[in-house]
Amino acid sequence: MHEKEEILNNERILGDDFENNIRPQSFDSYVGQTDVKENVKVFVEAAKMREESLDHVLLYGPPGLGKTTLAHIIANELGVNIKTASGPSIEKSGDLAAVLSNLEPGDVLFIDEIHRMPRAVEEILYPAMEDFQLDIIIGAEGSTKSIKINLPPFTLVGATTRSGDLSSPLRDRFGIICKLNYYSHEELSDIIKRTSRIVGIDITDEAAHELAKRSRKTPRIANRLYKRVRDFTMVEGLETVDINITKKSLDRLKVDSYGLDEIDIEYLKSLIQKFNGGPVGLETIATSIGEEVTTIEDVVEPFLLQEGFVKRTRSGRIATEKAYEHLGINHTYSLFDTIEGE
Repeated sequence: MHEKEEILNNERILGDDFENNIRPQSFDSYVGQTDVKENVKVFVEAAKMREESLDHVLLYGPPGLGKTTLAHIIANELGVNIKTASGPSIEKSGDLAAVLSNLEPGDVLFIDEIHRMPRAVEEILYPAMEDFQLDIIIGAEGSTKSIKINLPPFTLVGATTRSGDLSSPLRDRFGIICKLNYYSHEELSDIIKRTSRIVGIDITDEAAHELAKRSRKTPRIANRLYKRVRDFTMVEGLETVDINITKKSLDRLKVDSYGLDEIDIEYLKSLIQKFNGGPVGLETIATSIGEEVTTIEDVVEPFLLQEGFVKRTRSGRIATEKAYEHLGINHTYSLFDTIEGE
């Protein structure tokens, strides 16, 4: 293995260890998503009372809101093992068949980015989800035959950031469908303080609130920013993360008071300065700032749309008054005048 590959693998392992250490293990320790959490808790308890496997669960919403964590909690609360896979890694029907055939009775199978599974592979899931059967075609062309393999009862937990990309046949086979929403500043502050207790480096309430404000209403970002602020705190020889080191660290990381980072600012500036505020197509914006379309659509835009910095229209993206104000750019004409004048 090359030195660079070793470094990347070590970083990935260290990152996974951190996530595993701070990941809640039960519904009671899971902060936020109250309605989803309480409903799933009832469904899990009912399944245990019936001594049956839980209905298949679909979790959808923007990235970083806790879909993977919730899948692990479901398995923990059911008292079963969890097997994980990702949609892009399941390229052939044989890949999925191998995963399904290794399940034990009651296991949870978690498939992240389930919308990215090829449709031919997806069809293998239909009988597996409905009848716990695996239909496999074997043999060379001209002499193929279909065989059925019985599977143990299991629970599929699918996670997706794009529920609209799921086919209707697949979506309809989930008995429990849950949408995860953005977190409040108070919930994020509680998550950050919980993380600080686990890590062992205290944070003041004021600093936790400041971090929460700049975390784009997303727990994954909140924990990531806490890790970086913790690093600055340790190097400066401080024992507690306070408001001063927090602001200083976030400024150095170029995360502004609203939680927008360099890519967000570059996106908004490009939209306003290069394309007169829009409307402009997504691919054009992506090209202008040198980012992938999927990165813009899945990572950058959801928060900007949610917070009203950008509007999505049939003609393309349009920067709102809020975007101009946040960037300190004069906007001497109204958005509606712009649209009508085209």
